[in-house]
Amino acid sequence: MATIREIKNRVTAIKKTQKITSAMKMISAARLARAQQAAEASRAYGAKLTEIFSAAAAGLEPDVNPLLMPRANPKKLDILVVTSDRGLCGAFNSNVIKQALAVIRERIDRFDSISVISVGRRGRDSFRRARIDMPRSWIGLSSPTQAHANEIAAYLMERFLSGASDEVIVVYGRFVSALTQTPTRVTVIPALAALPPASAAPAVAYEFEPSAEALLASVLPSMIEFMVLRALLENAASEHGARMTSMDSATENTKELIRSFTLQMNKARQSQITTELTEIVAGAEAL
Repeated sequence: MATIREIKNRVTAIKKTQKITSAMKMISAARLARAQQAAEASRAYGAKLTEIFSAAAAGLEPDVNPLLMPRANPKKLDILVVTSDRGLCGAFNSNVIKQALAVIRERIDRFDSISVISVGRRGRDSFRRARIDMPRSWIGLSSPTQAHANEIAAYLMERFLSGASDEVIVVYGRFVSALTQTPTRVTVIPALAALPPASAAPAVAYEFEPSAEALLASVLPSMIEFMVLRALLENAASEHGARMTSMDSATENTKELIRSFTLQMNKARQSQITTELTEIVAGAEAL
């Protein structure tokens, strides 16, 4: 059995860990409130943008815009994988990475080359170890902005227009609640793949001035930029929710460990006192 001093040292170390996990939980809770608000606001904006985009694209030929038209024989696939820079958020990052690997397994027979473009240190390091082609990566986007999304979207569109890719899929963690984050995949280029089915399109009549083609030319890049931004915002909220939940669980585990070691320490102290009393009694009888 461990000595009382050893148990005391363990309890002291666990209490220090408890302070860290509790502080991280509170920080994540504060950040989650802002990130969740941004993610939920993007959903309403995205629904209206998709509605207008669907109306503009309805009845137009796919070749009216190169970003709209699916390639006849796609052979090059880009996967934008959004993870976090830091860990300590449970299985959140591993679930997103597993989703990306599932996409690769499903598409590997259809495409000659598959490239991963990562956002977040965890995804970047994981795909580097797997030796998967990764032409570009971003880190330090824990608080995503429109400028970040514009930069990433511009890179994805440039690769598609130059022929370096024929399709672009975004994989990220969709925020449901602090307890639930769902790994999600969305095709963003060609843009027709991002539209809802025709049966789900709203029955709203729109009139466009000067023309639907002209509007589409300006809206389409913005649509892709927004889809990237939404993935970043959803992933940020998911990260904070997962970390808050994980740190809450860790804090509760430290409390249980402290109770367990305190009980061991009391038993060791009681055993020590009993031994000392026995020795005293034995010495008195010997005298």
